[in-house]
Amino acid sequence: MLTGELVLLKTSHRDKVKEFIAKVSDDQLHTNFGIIELSSLFDKEPGDTVVSHMGHEFIIQRPKMPDFFRHAKRTGAPMMPKDIGMIIAYTGLNKNDVVLDAGTGSGILTMYLGSIAKRVVTYEVKDDFMKVARKNVENAGLDNVELRCGDIVDEIKNIDEKFDVITLDTQNTKDVIPNVKGVLYPGGFIATYSPFFEQTKEIRDALDAEGFDEVMTMEFSEREISFSSRGTRPSTSKVGHTGFITIARA
Repeated sequence: MLTGELVLLKTSHRDKVKEFIAKVSDDQLHTNFGIIELSSLFDKEPGDTVVSHMGHEFIIQRPKMPDFFRHAKRTGAPMMPKDIGMIIAYTGLNKNDVVLDAGTGSGILTMYLGSIAKRVVTYEVKDDFMKVARKNVENAGLDNVELRCGDIVDEIKNIDEKFDVITLDTQNTKDVIPNVKGVLYPGGFIATYSPFFEQTKEIRDALDAEGFDEVMTMEFSEREISFSSRGTRPSTSKVGHTGFITIARA
């Protein structure tokens, strides 16, 4: 493995899986299961193992975005993978796209976007949220994400480039929409996230007023299936409603 490459190190303890994300380097990783010399990863490949000084064996894997989702520091409730996945699917986001994102929060959606798109520019109005998001993006090893601190309601008026996809997860999304077409390529998509019916209705009204096409609002459900000796049924541990996704095209 190469210097600076990110790895996921997994071990089992008392029938529970413990995992750590680290960077291949000359440093040490201190865990409850002993110290791992990260320099020992240089001659390893995914699927190999490394042993801590206490004798615990760790399997080496390449981390994926769900791993970063689990390990990222949170500043609030992040957008969930089920909603992120649908935004990616319905906008057709791809490696050639440049994305404008606003309401960075912890940077969860930003990281998913950055793992696919050519480039992502994201705005967050709160300094403390931006610091957390910056660290999360850095830990994910993404160098195609530009984080900007500012209120997108005002900042969008001063942006002098265009984007293929725009994602908005802010309280003031309806106030951003009147300026979206000025920075969105014709045929490009806007995707908004809103937790409440009232905010969603305001977003729909704003999109209609600006003449967006192919407007649709959806709520996506996710039910994990629980298997036990008593029987098989949908799990009751998951929260049902997260938010509403509205997709529209310029």
